[in-house]
Order: sequence, then structure tokens, then C-alpha cells
Amino acid sequence: MRQLLLDLLPESPPSLDNFVPGGNGETLTALTEWLAGQPEVTAFCLHGEAGCGKSHLLQASGFCYIDAQSNPGLTAVTAKHPLAIDNVDALDATGQIALFALFNQLNANSSRLLTAAQQPPQHLAMREDLRTRLGSGLIYRLRPLTDDEKAEAVTALARERALKLSPDIVGYLLRHVSRDMRTLAMLVVALDQYTLEQKRPVTLPLLRELLSAPLV
Repeated sequence: MRQLLLDLLPESPPSLDNFVPGGNGETLTALTEWLAGQPEVTAFCLHGEAGCGKSHLLQASGFCYIDAQSNPGLTAVTAKHPLAIDNVDALDATGQIALFALFNQLNANSSRLLTAAQQPPQHLAMREDLRTRLGSGLIYRLRPLTDDEKAEAVTALARERALKLSPDIVGYLLRHVSRDMRTLAMLVVALDQYTLEQKRPVTLPLLRELLSAPLV
């Protein structure tokens, strides 16, 4: 059944359109405007706890995406293109020196640097000159969706596919799978496909069948 769920999960690359903002509407608007060139500042920093959507937005930016957790020294990263650097708080000493230089190059070229961390720049344990650079641009906090907001979003996504999900079904999804919206949205699509293939309505037994070997 695990392979069945893998087969049903759709390809759904992160985009600004499939990001569920919840209470982050102002932040999403500011980021969208900045990506379009306004205002003309080099840096934009997103901060917030794990699972609030930072990585989704960085990958959706269209910039060259680098995760500092897997490349803490920013090896082979250049300023040829706008950069989206995730988990900047994971940069090692070499990576911090590299990012300082990259920032200056991007700024000189009127290019862009999008970063994400769990804390705002002024609270990051890093070089003071880099902290100042990152703090010189726009800084926005991403707040995690509440359970009610996730339930509303899942119900709305299902409604768009003419799929009726009872509160029990939605509650079960929130309790038994990864609670990030990207996974929940993909599971709504997978559930829709599975009900069509099985020619059965959505019930808790059918959902448990689909998730009998949890993917997440």
C-alpha cells in the first residue's frame, strides 16, 4: 500500500499559487512584490518555526535554491543568478564568509538574495557584518497555520475537486499524516484519484486503507 500511495501522489512543485497563506497574506504580498522588483532592495529574509512554509516559498521564488543544511560552506555557489538560501543559521564559518561576499556581489549587480531561518537576522549567531547585511533588507515572519486554517484549506481543496470530506475525514488526515500543507494538498489529490479508481465514496475505512503504510 505504501507504493500505491507513492504512485498516487502527484508531482506538485512548490509555487506561489499553491502556497496556503493563512494569516501570512501580508508576507506573501510583500514577497510577491519584491520578486517582481519592488522595492529595489537586495535582501529579503523569511523567519519562522519549522513547517511554516519557508522552504516552499524559497523554492517557489524561481531563484537558485541552496539549503545551507546540506551545503553549509556554500561550496560552488556563485552570484550569477539571484539566490534563495535556506537555513542560513546552519552556515559554517566558511559559508558565512562566502555569503557575505555573495551579498556584496548581488548588491553590486542589483540582484536579489532571499534567505530563511528560524530567527530574524538580528538574533542569528553569525558574523556581525553578515548579520547586518541580512538585516538591511525586508524581514518578515511566517506564522504556521492553525489547525482550523489547515482544516479549512483541506476542505476547500477537496471542494474544488468536487470531493466531499466530512469533518471526521479532515480531522483524521490532520492527526495521521504530515501536517505541512504541501503534503496535505497532495494527499487530497491522491485521495480523489483513489476514490475514482475504487469507485467508492470517501470513508474512514477507505482513507485508512490508503494510509495503511503511512508515507509520512
